Amino acid sequence: MNDASEQRRRILRATALAALTPWAGARAAEPPAIVTAQAAPAADAPVAWPPVRLLDGTLWTPESWQGQAGVLVIWATWCPFCHRHNPNVEALYRAVAGRPLRVLGASLDRDPELVRRHAAERGYTFPMTMAGEALRTHFGLRRVTPTTVTFDRGGRLLQRIPGEMFAEDVLELARLAGTPA
Repeated sequence: MNDASEQRRRILRATALAALTPWAGARAAEPPAIVTAQAAPAADAPVAWPPVRLLDGTLWTPESWQGQAGVLVIWATWCPFCHRHNPNVEALYRAVAGRPLRVLGASLDRDPELVRRHAAERGYTFPMTMAGEALRTHFGLRRVTPTTVTFDRGGRLLQRIPGEMFAEDVLELARLAGTPA
């Protein structure tokens, strides 16, 4: 990666963080989720995935993550950075179809119908849950939107990436499908 790209990334992350700071305390709590609180996992220990109910009613159990790498994106319909970030997440989801990598969008919104409409209008087909706040707490994440979290196939938390990512960086996450289980 060249110095100009790295500098662009730093500037974008700093700008996103500065822009989102006023919103941090302005949000109401979301309805109860299936997820339960847990301490953030140690760097080399597999995470304990909670059961997560998707918007389509499907339940993803902890066992369903075994042998699967994961990309979790905490986002919201009201987030302008998410509007640019999530098309890249959709491209990643389509690129890894049939490979051992799960992509999960976790909305911070409170209204599932609003999230469904938002996703349909934008052509998002990646799995989504309303458990954004609960998952953010479960994995010990900062209050930055969007936040992308990556896990290897052995279930270990690899990265917590605050803020919007460039398209090429999101698509590079497909490499996680090739990590050892």
